[in-house]
Amino acid sequence: MTSVKRAEIIIEALPYIQALAGKTVVIKYGGSAMINEELKENVIKDIVLMQCIGINPIIVHGGGPHINEYLEKLGQESKFIDGLRFTDKNTMDIVQMVLGGKVNKDLVSLIEKLGGKAIGITGMDSSFIKAKKLESDQDLGYVGEITSVDSNFLNKLIETKHIPVISSIAISEDLKSSYNINADLCASKIASSLKAEKLILLTDVPGVLIDPKDNNSLISTLRPHEIRKLKSDGILKRGMIPKIDCCVEAVRQGVKRAHIIDGTLPHSILLEILSIEGIGTMIY
Repeated sequence: MTSVKRAEIIIEALPYIQALAGKTVVIKYGGSAMINEELKENVIKDIVLMQCIGINPIIVHGGGPHINEYLEKLGQESKFIDGLRFTDKNTMDIVQMVLGGKVNKDLVSLIEKLGGKAIGITGMDSSFIKAKKLESDQDLGYVGEITSVDSNFLNKLIETKHIPVISSIAISEDLKSSYNINADLCASKIASSLKAEKLILLTDVPGVLIDPKDNNSLISTLRPHEIRKLKSDGILKRGMIPKIDCCVEAVRQGVKRAHIIDGTLPHSILLEILSIEGIGTMIY
């Protein structure tokens, strides 16, 4: 690539940088991009760069594979019901230890190593994410549904120029127990509470595909009213449906744009938010 071409790429990003300066972007981080060390570093570099150019990134993470690993080490079975982890008291202790401890602090350390400033928290800190037991046809144990997010608490962290790194654990409304929260839902609720400029869900697929076997069939932009037909036509199914629903709910609650992108593509966040074409599916 010539020096002129590199300069052209930077200039192309300029209006997007200007538009996003001072704005909040919530990023749900998970999937393969969280397991592969090279991909992890690329994602965190993107986020540190966002902070450097004046964007306020917030990371919300899960860590299913890490939880599975520790449960296996302790001789406990990973049990799922309709795609959600059954979380009894012992499993919740592991979730809290792994997500709020190792996974969270490893991300904070990597951000600091790459020149950013971060602070790692769970929804239990300052009780800023409260939840109730998720109502379901089957008992899922300590799986929760968020009832409130204290946006003032998050805004104070943003004002200190730190990147909040939030593990998807909430406190019960009576402050007596903790709940395991789906990370996509957690990110959506946090973005909605802040009226964020963007919500970005990192996944292992390019976005919404008309044909799952053809990456060239990507739907680049979607309006909420178009979602129903995609569901009825069978284009949206399985794991993509709850992700789309999270995005639609966030947009309806005041988030300007929601994006589903492939976190396995190096620097996917920057390509999506700082270029004309983007690389994933944007809901607006």
